[in-house]
Amino acid sequence: DRYTLIRYDPRGCGLSDRAVDDLTFDAWVRDLDALAQTLDLPRHSLIGACQGGAVALEYAARLPGRVDRLILYGTYARGRDRRGDIPLEAEKANVMRQMIRLGWGADDHAFATAFAKQFQPGGSGEHLRSWCELQRMAATPETALRLTEVMFNIDIRSAAAIIGCSTLVAHAERDAVVPPEEGRLLASIIPHARFLSLDSANHFMLPEEPAWAQFVAALHEFLPTPDPATGRFAGLTNRERDVLHNLAQGLDNHEIAASLGLGEKTIRNHVSAIFDKLDLHSRAKVVVAAREAGFGQDVSAR
Repeated sequence: DRYTLIRYDPRGCGLSDRAVDDLTFDAWVRDLDALAQTLDLPRHSLIGACQGGAVALEYAARLPGRVDRLILYGTYARGRDRRGDIPLEAEKANVMRQMIRLGWGADDHAFATAFAKQFQPGGSGEHLRSWCELQRMAATPETALRLTEVMFNIDIRSAAAIIGCSTLVAHAERDAVVPPEEGRLLASIIPHARFLSLDSANHFMLPEEPAWAQFVAALHEFLPTPDPATGRFAGLTNRERDVLHNLAQGLDNHEIAASLGLGEKTIRNHVSAIFDKLDLHSRAKVVVAAREAGFGQDVSAR
C-alpha cells in the first residue's frame, strides 16, 4: 500500500535459473546491479535480510549514488566461517552443513525440523512444515549447500566502513541464526548507522509478534515519505485527490462539500469513486491509507 516492492529470486533459487556454474558472492552483487539497470530504477532504497543484507551492503558500497536508504535486517558483515572470535560458531556452521546435506526439504526428517526451529522457534507446526515446502521450491540440497558455503565465507567489513547512505540495522535480540553481536558489529562499522534491537527469538519474525509491528513502524519512519501522486493513488483525478485530502483530515461529506464549494451528492459520488479505485470499502480504511501516504497534512502533500 505504501511502497513499490521489487523482490527477486537469486541465481540458483526459486524461479531463477537453477543450473548455474557461477554461484559466488560477486555474482549475487552483479545480479542485483543488472536487475536495477534492467528495470531502469532511479535512486532507490534497499532492504536486505540475512545474506541478502550483505549483498545490498556491498552493492551500496560499490555504487554509492544508486542507494538512498539501506535497511539491513538479521544480517552480518562476517559469515559463520569468518567469526573465529565467537565460541562454537565453527561447530554450529558444520552442524548447519550437515542439516542441509541430510534433511533439506524433507518434512519427515528430524534435521529439517531442527533447521526450521533455528529460524523460527516461535513458529507453529504449520510454520515448520511450510519451511520444508519452501526449501523444496527454493533449491536442491546440492545447490543449497553451495550457496551456504558462499554465505559462510562472506566478509564485507571493508565495504561496510565506506557506506555513505542512511542505514538502519535491525536485529532480533535472541536470533539463533545470526548472533545479535554480529548486527551490533555491523552497525558499529557503518558510519552513522542506527541500530534497532527487536524483542524476538525468530530470525524471521511472525506477523503477530509486537516486534514485527515495531519493525514496520521503524521502516515507515526511516524510509522517505512516498509521493501520493504515485502508486495506488495515481489513478485519482485532481478533484478526487482534493476530496481525499479532506477525508484524511477527518471531515465528513457535508464539511468537504462546504470546503470545496460542491454539493453533497457530488462529494458522495467522488467518495464512491475513490473507494472503487483504491479497492477499499470502508471510510476508515481509506482514511488510514490516505494518511499513511501523506494526504491530509498540508496542501503540498496533494
